[in-house]
Amino acid sequence: MHSHSSKPLLVYDNDCDFCRYWVAQWQHITGDRIDYAPSEEVAAQFPEIPLSAYESSVQLILANGTVFSGAEAVFRALDNALLLWCYNRLPGFASVSEGIYRLVARHRPFFSALTRWFWGTHTEQTAYYISRWLFLRALGCIYLIAFLSLWVQVHGLIGSNGILPADQFLTAVHQQVGTSGYHAVPTLLWLNPSDANLHFLCAGGVALSLVLIAGFFPTIALAGLWVFYLSLVSGGQAFLSFQWDVLLLEAGFLAIFFAPLQIRDTLTRASQLSSAFLWLLRWLLFRLMFASGFVKLASDSVWQDLTALNFHYETQPLPTWFGWYAHQLPEWFQKISVLGMFAVELVVPFLIFGPRRLRTAGCIGLIGLQVLIILTGNYCFFNLLTIVLCLLLIDDVTWKSLLPKRFIPSFESVGGSPHQYWRVCVVVVAMLLFVLSSIRFGGQLFREARLPDLAWVRPFRSVNTYGLFADMTESRPEIIVEGSNDQITWETYEFRWKPGNLTDAPKWVAPHQPRLDWQMWFAALQGNYQNTYWFPNFMVALLQNSPEVLQLLAENPFPETPPRYVRATLYDYHFTDIETQRSEGTWWSRERKGIYCPTISLR
Repeated sequence: MHSHSSKPLLVYDNDCDFCRYWVAQWQHITGDRIDYAPSEEVAAQFPEIPLSAYESSVQLILANGTVFSGAEAVFRALDNALLLWCYNRLPGFASVSEGIYRLVARHRPFFSALTRWFWGTHTEQTAYYISRWLFLRALGCIYLIAFLSLWVQVHGLIGSNGILPADQFLTAVHQQVGTSGYHAVPTLLWLNPSDANLHFLCAGGVALSLVLIAGFFPTIALAGLWVFYLSLVSGGQAFLSFQWDVLLLEAGFLAIFFAPLQIRDTLTRASQLSSAFLWLLRWLLFRLMFASGFVKLASDSVWQDLTALNFHYETQPLPTWFGWYAHQLPEWFQKISVLGMFAVELVVPFLIFGPRRLRTAGCIGLIGLQVLIILTGNYCFFNLLTIVLCLLLIDDVTWKSLLPKRFIPSFESVGGSPHQYWRVCVVVVAMLLFVLSSIRFGGQLFREARLPDLAWVRPFRSVNTYGLFADMTESRPEIIVEGSNDQITWETYEFRWKPGNLTDAPKWVAPHQPRLDWQMWFAALQGNYQNTYWFPNFMVALLQNSPEVLQLLAENPFPETPPRYVRATLYDYHFTDIETQRSEGTWWSRERKGIYCPTISLR
């Protein structure tokens, strides 16, 4: 057939809403490589094509006169190499795809309604410039919280006079494994493990966080933040061994390649973003949420019989007073809440990969769960970081409909694209990270499968597995630490945030994380001090009145001279009920279980 154009021409039925919508979407993908025209306008130019053909399928007319129709015309117009290869080489693929095309063509009103429901009525090009801008600044805020929260505690935790000195830890690592320790414990503290360097890493992290929030040198700032925080986490030992620490490192590492290569990231001049790393960040959110539901359902009977929330609010590490009230709710409500949680963690994550409106619905569900967790428990910046990842589920069209117009500046896309070597690097790194994360995720879901161990990548904490509360704690052991000068009168060391005094209401402390208070919860679960390697160091610090360690506590009952003796007693704590709280003013009740650490003193 003779073609009147130097470019391929896709002819479609302009009377069909379904056709008009998808042609508008394809135009964004093909650009000026293909011309589009409604059959009502150009059918007379191609008398060789019967009018019935235009009504049943789109027609792709190449410059040489070759005509393709149906699914093959769509695949060729979009220039999708994978689909074309499957169409031409994979047995049965062509007939199945054409069958699906004919099914849709015969029921276009139904699928048109379905399209409007799932994708909306907007035909603008799907873009995520606003989402990236918000995500990077929110990630900068999370980094700022993480560094500030740690900075006020770091000397008491891992300083030279802290509970687990980083310099002693690195010396022991080097003595045991030699130069292999540089890979096993990747940290800048190898250069200088002094208190001054700990101070420098925290201060540097704060400074870089502010640079990222301001939008300057985003790629460089993110790389520096990742290196600094990895250095602290690697040297932090038990006190920086939490899932939100590694989640921040993984999200921060992906963000290095997702950020624009610009001196300053602004909405008024937005550079091309990496679709590969956008999907990797969504893949991270999916793994985080789905694994959290999977490990609960697969590991513990109290999750399976829906009774976990009967215990959770009072046995979690640091409850809130809102959690105290949630604990009072009837059992039927707790079971319904568990079902809702499983729906959000096991079903909603699949909406991450759906069309616009399903992604938006998934975003609302995921954020809603995080808000409820924030109200009932103190989990540092974990829930905030999860919400930040959810921002990438919303495209610019949705943002423009949600935000007031005065907050949406007019922006233009910066011409050109990153250097070829950088693009190749991004693609290679994205493929590698997807393979590594899939292997680790598969190993978590299918434990009997013999997948590679990937031990070499674990020290960098940027390809991780997730899942909180796989084993629900059904009781709350609590350690009460006391000091004395005569072993008759004992004074209690009060912590800032963990339960102790029965009349103190559970507090809100997130997004700050009191890492000693958190570790006291884990220590109590071990039964005695011999199973908690850092606890004797903590007790010795109390006997020495170490100012670095004591500043982690609410008060020091021996301000002048240190006590001669210290001990730790184990209690079983429970929430009181509403009637008891109103009559006695107590939020907790407790029962003595025994000695956690016997009376000790310095020789």
